[in-house]
Amino acid sequence: MLRYLLGASLLICVEALAPCTLLAQTSGSPSIEGLAAKLDFDFPTEVATVSAARLSEEVNIDGRHTDAAWAAAPVISQFTQRDPEQGAEPTFRTEVRILYDDEALYVSARMFDSAPDSIVARLGRRDNRLDSDDFTVYLDPFLDRRTGYFFGINAAGTLRDGTLENDDWDDEDWDGVWVGKAIIDDEGWCAEFRIPFSQLRFQAAEDHEWGINFRRSIARKNESDFLVYTPRKESGFVSRFPTLQGLRGIAPKRQLDVIPYIRTRAEFLDHADDDPFNDGSSYSPGVGADFRVGVTSNLTLNATVNPDFGQVEVDPAVVNLSDVETFFPEKRPFFIEGNSVFNGFGRGGTNNMWGFNFSNPNFFYSRRIGRAPQGRLPANDYAERIDGARIIGATKLTGRINGGWNLGTIHSLTERAVADFALDGDRTSAEVEPLAYYGVNRLQKEFSGGRQALGVLSTVAVRDFREDRLRSQINQSAVVVGLDGWTFLDSDKVWVLTGWSAISNVSGTADRMVAVQTDPRRYFQRPDAKYASVDSSATSLSGSAGRLMLNKQSGRFGMNAALGYYSPSFDVNDLGFLFRSDIINGHVVLSYDWPDPGSWYRRVQVYSAAFNSSDFDGNTTWRGVWAANWIRFLNYHEVWLNVAYNPETVSNRRTRGGPLTLNQPGLELNFEYDTDSRKRLVWEIGGYTYLQEDSDFLQLYTEFVWQPASNVRVTLNPRASWNNEFSQYVGTFDDPTATATFGKRYVFAELDQVTVSSSVRLNWTFTPTMSLQLFAQPLISSGNYFNYKELAAPRTYDFVNYGESGTTFDADNLVVDPDGPGPARPIELPDQDFNFRSLRGTAVLRWEYMPGSTLFLVWTQSRSDSEDIGRLDFGPSVRDLFGAKPDNIFAIKLTYWFSR
Repeated sequence: MLRYLLGASLLICVEALAPCTLLAQTSGSPSIEGLAAKLDFDFPTEVATVSAARLSEEVNIDGRHTDAAWAAAPVISQFTQRDPEQGAEPTFRTEVRILYDDEALYVSARMFDSAPDSIVARLGRRDNRLDSDDFTVYLDPFLDRRTGYFFGINAAGTLRDGTLENDDWDDEDWDGVWVGKAIIDDEGWCAEFRIPFSQLRFQAAEDHEWGINFRRSIARKNESDFLVYTPRKESGFVSRFPTLQGLRGIAPKRQLDVIPYIRTRAEFLDHADDDPFNDGSSYSPGVGADFRVGVTSNLTLNATVNPDFGQVEVDPAVVNLSDVETFFPEKRPFFIEGNSVFNGFGRGGTNNMWGFNFSNPNFFYSRRIGRAPQGRLPANDYAERIDGARIIGATKLTGRINGGWNLGTIHSLTERAVADFALDGDRTSAEVEPLAYYGVNRLQKEFSGGRQALGVLSTVAVRDFREDRLRSQINQSAVVVGLDGWTFLDSDKVWVLTGWSAISNVSGTADRMVAVQTDPRRYFQRPDAKYASVDSSATSLSGSAGRLMLNKQSGRFGMNAALGYYSPSFDVNDLGFLFRSDIINGHVVLSYDWPDPGSWYRRVQVYSAAFNSSDFDGNTTWRGVWAANWIRFLNYHEVWLNVAYNPETVSNRRTRGGPLTLNQPGLELNFEYDTDSRKRLVWEIGGYTYLQEDSDFLQLYTEFVWQPASNVRVTLNPRASWNNEFSQYVGTFDDPTATATFGKRYVFAELDQVTVSSSVRLNWTFTPTMSLQLFAQPLISSGNYFNYKELAAPRTYDFVNYGESGTTFDADNLVVDPDGPGPARPIELPDQDFNFRSLRGTAVLRWEYMPGSTLFLVWTQSRSDSEDIGRLDFGPSVRDLFGAKPDNIFAIKLTYWFSR
């Protein structure tokens, strides 16, 4: 009772003292918030409003805070510490001032520090997260309490910016054109910002009110100070922002930005001596332009003509022995920026998205646009290489329309790809990718101040074939339509229900639809499947999917539960990404959080979960229990541990279209240890293993981050894995005598695979606008197949070992006779042993010679080699790798930003 009386008295005192506190508090004065922390209250400083003053004279953005105009702005200094001592007074005082004119918002921040020589000022490339003293401005111009922008600068002058969404999340993919400068002086350090209104979306009005917040980070103390912070065991960030007042007479800018580019590209590639399409070198100049147009005060149109969508950094090499596609992230700026409006489908409202063998599909996977050609060429001796379909043009419209609806739409057209090829000395050409249109449309509206929301998403892919040959290889069209939304179940926004549902339809020729039905995402051809089967006359395929999630957003005790499904016919892969369909999945996660420091830790979280997956035939395909623990120690080291147990379940994929088999019970262990990220040398070490009776997998990895100077960062990430698989799929062979397995023999082998790889990265930043980045990824992987066998009976994990039980096996030639002298025909097995070596790397020099205008110098090299041997001899493999002929690509690209 005493605690609550003290709390009530404290609140009354705050109300009475607030006006004078804002004027008189200094870095050495006692803080009411600190008293609240001692009383165990979650009591962030309540700063309701802050004010901006109109600029009366010019301000020079140089980081020095010497212009007289700043004196007209009210001082904002009532920051509160969130970390490491939540609710405590900041170690050092921070003063912020805000000015504006018709064109821009100006922010000055003075960060006092008693030891300026201890300020951590690490210089890095724009948007790099560095452990450095920094200052961030957060803006919510729509005052919708859920979305906005952030603009940050560290003490060395490195800039960061991005967007805010879903009240708690941020996205650094957006890059605005603005100016920020910082300097260190005898009193600490200063930062100044000029943020043009042309970079922001906001409503037209005479008087404006925006949401605003600030954060100061003191790296050496791991301290974060906010104007208003989110308590550790609560959620919601943007919704807590104070209101910025005093903005009068400003208007949204209907800006026109034009960014033309010129580039030249030279390729020097490994080639056969008599290849008529590749003599080892090629040169390709290019010119194009990007446009950004303010259609209305709330809508922005981005367009690109003849875009240069070459990636600056190469994709990593992988050895994929599974039946699912490898996912690579998007790296092209046009598709990255603002993509959250599309990829946020089904993820709004909740701040937790646990999966447990069920992941929300990427309804829009932009790498489908301009992808490598899907069509197969006729038989040939040599063929022209086409890396991707050329994108003729693309447009993107994002913003808000009447009624408060958030809008996003992308439209793109890719060119028909025709490849030359030669056979027996004759040269001809064939279509390998049709002319294609891709469209994505997104609408979403929030109600009751973000307590509820409703949205719709659609994707469309339509292709125009010139050659009928391709109609059996590529879908004619694909459409997906989905609805999503959320609702909070209580007034405090603690419990939220989030859900989505979608339907899909793909169409094409009957042959193409048979291929779709039998591909690895579905396997309708399974002989013991009941719910779905191959329809050889179908010319379209329709499916549905959905998920419902219940999440507890805040508090020490957490809970997350979900139930979702993908019908067997659901397909988004023409313009999205989905590993597999035919899943019904559910889970429950319980967690507990100790957010406040104890005698030996700073924070501890524990988790437990139970999960289950089945297919539409009712087979349990995955099930288990899981527990995890995350600890941050007093020295800022962290450890993560998790363990899971999976009982026996059924596999509907091991035979890749054949009958069901069993999954052996398995035990999963995972471990990671990270050191204090503030140090010059930071390292982590981790491991993962999955243990079954007959199979096991082990991966060990470590990472070293060395910062020998404030502007140099070296990262080394070596890893190694050992995969001992008892039942690695080899192939399926027709045999009418194999009556126990539906007239086919499903052949497997034991696999010993060893993979060693690393990524090496050097970031050398000369100035905040000029940097050099070097990246290399060596990889060596070997796989030895042995102890060949075939599945003995469906729905078992029993096998017939070749060379036993009446079978004969010629191990030298990999020829098996399944029944010895019986009627079954011998089977010639493929030799799948491998030793693959790869080295990929890039060197990129970036110079932003003026805001929004950049010069790129890029060198990319890749080399690879392989042998049909199953052992990994590290020394010879490394020598052979560096002896392989490389592919070298050099590119120069210059962009220039025009704005009106």
